[in-house]
Amino acid sequence: MRTSSLGIFRQGLVHMQQLQSASARTQEQIATGRRILQPSDDPISASRALSLRDSLSRFDQFDRNSNMATTRLQNEEQVLKGVNDVLQRVRELALQANNATQSNESRSMIAIEMREQLDELVALANQKDGNGRFLFAGNLDETTPVVLSGGSYSYNGDQGQRLIQIGETRTVADGDSGADVFFRNQQGNGSFLVTASATNLGSGVMGDSSVVDPSLYSGEQYTVRFVDAMNYEVVDASSTVITAGVYQSGESLIFQGIEFSIDGAPAAGDEFGVTPSGYQDVFSSIQQLAEAVETGVSGDVSRAVMNNGINRGLDDVDQAIGTILTVRTQVGARLSAVENQTDANDGFALSMQQMIGELEDLDYAEALSRLSLELGVLEAAQQSFVRTQSLSLFNFLR
Repeated sequence: MRTSSLGIFRQGLVHMQQLQSASARTQEQIATGRRILQPSDDPISASRALSLRDSLSRFDQFDRNSNMATTRLQNEEQVLKGVNDVLQRVRELALQANNATQSNESRSMIAIEMREQLDELVALANQKDGNGRFLFAGNLDETTPVVLSGGSYSYNGDQGQRLIQIGETRTVADGDSGADVFFRNQQGNGSFLVTASATNLGSGVMGDSSVVDPSLYSGEQYTVRFVDAMNYEVVDASSTVITAGVYQSGESLIFQGIEFSIDGAPAAGDEFGVTPSGYQDVFSSIQQLAEAVETGVSGDVSRAVMNNGINRGLDDVDQAIGTILTVRTQVGARLSAVENQTDANDGFALSMQQMIGELEDLDYAEALSRLSLELGVLEAAQQSFVRTQSLSLFNFLR
């Protein structure tokens, strides 16, 4: 078969260009450390790596969301700690004021400090996060949640919770509504509330109360009415007498699964109402407690009025402390959930990065061996090409 010199030249040139291209590609792989330089190198692996990178970008977003949620929840936890400190201080002041050694003047000073604590509590409820958003306004985080107007406190936020996605199938609330934290505190012992009638003329003072038998407690309204200083009767909402007994100061009255004590000497006609617990904001509870502390005492009857008011306020404060403890527990659980999910996300991300590495990363030992072979073949081709180009019939003419 005849082959022209030009054909041999072109064929050799194409072959060397192919060898040069292969060695250049290998050198680029070694320089970048990547096996796949373009999708056409390995379409299946390239597609799989792209999908894994999309998943990694989602985990990056989850990490940012987790950091944001953690910051908000830590801010809330710090504020709730301050709220608890305020309530504990108010409780200490109330116990101090309830001591018989206090004078009207000293109790007035205690009431002043209570109102200072109340102002501090309002400031804490209106606390903002690092981005200037109110912590306890729900979804209306640009609206001041707690406002004093006309002597009463109102809530201007909503009851929503913003949910932040921290994992493929997991979300977490980054805060709590002020309505739940500050405005839904149950009164009394959480089941029922005991109140002394404003017209009482004796010195009876309410003590501890509780539900001792939930199966008997119906949640209805009752009135304990003293027939005389030694005898009482309990009537329901329809004024039907359901039980009666002999009164002894300090001993518990038990009926319909309810137990509470009365100290002192009630007068004939004195009444103590038992009603199911309602809800009251903690700000009003402290305000009413301060007013009870300021009650002027001039005798046994007025002292009983003051003691009953403080005791009722103490029950409300105790309920508020319990509410704050519950919310703090929930916040702590969410922080733990975010931390656990972050650890899980890090594990998933690391696994994906390893899978991407297995698909794209270069085997340096194999690449270097291949480059050495390719360069050797290229050099041999070049030398062969030179030798071939030097062949001519004129070399054999004499």
